[in-house]
Amino acid sequence: MKNTVINNFSYLLLVFSFSIFSLFAKPSQSVSSLYSINVKTIDGEEINLSAYKGKVMLIVNVASKCGYTKQYKELEALYRKYRDKGLVVLGFPCNQFGGQEPGTNEEIKKFCTSNFSVSFPMFEKIEVNGENTHPLYKLLKDEKPGFIGTKSIKWNFTKFLVDKKGNVIDRFASQTNPESLTYDIEKLLKQ
Repeated sequence: MKNTVINNFSYLLLVFSFSIFSLFAKPSQSVSSLYSINVKTIDGEEINLSAYKGKVMLIVNVASKCGYTKQYKELEALYRKYRDKGLVVLGFPCNQFGGQEPGTNEEIKKFCTSNFSVSFPMFEKIEVNGENTHPLYKLLKDEKPGFIGTKSIKWNFTKFLVDKKGNVIDRFASQTNPESLTYDIEKLLKQ
């Protein structure tokens, strides 16, 4: 029990530290449109997010060695259930939270496919906070700040829901079960 209390306290302290940091961080340069952003697939191919124009996107920063890693299974289930109706899940590995994504892009891809049969698009490892924040995450955080208006991503498996026009609609915390987003996804798919 003592270890659980210490772990919970450490997590809360980490979240509080990120929150305070983001209040005083330099403002990021904004990107005009989500569809103007280029990303690299996990295989190194550069694509523009306009490739997903007209689709509902669920964008998630992922990690292979996290307590939330089992969400890969739920994310894949959502993708398979709704991909033919216009949903795409986009996974962006990140190693900024407890070093929980230490592998290479090739190792991450192998882990995801062999352990969770991931078929949704995966991208190269990026940074979601700090000086080297990927432009996609600058835009996502600017459009949908988190708890008490803080912009920093607090942990792995933070989720952003984007509508068919590229508008960032909502942000969900790591502990939010992907399956619980079904209503929100279905609503956007009907629009």
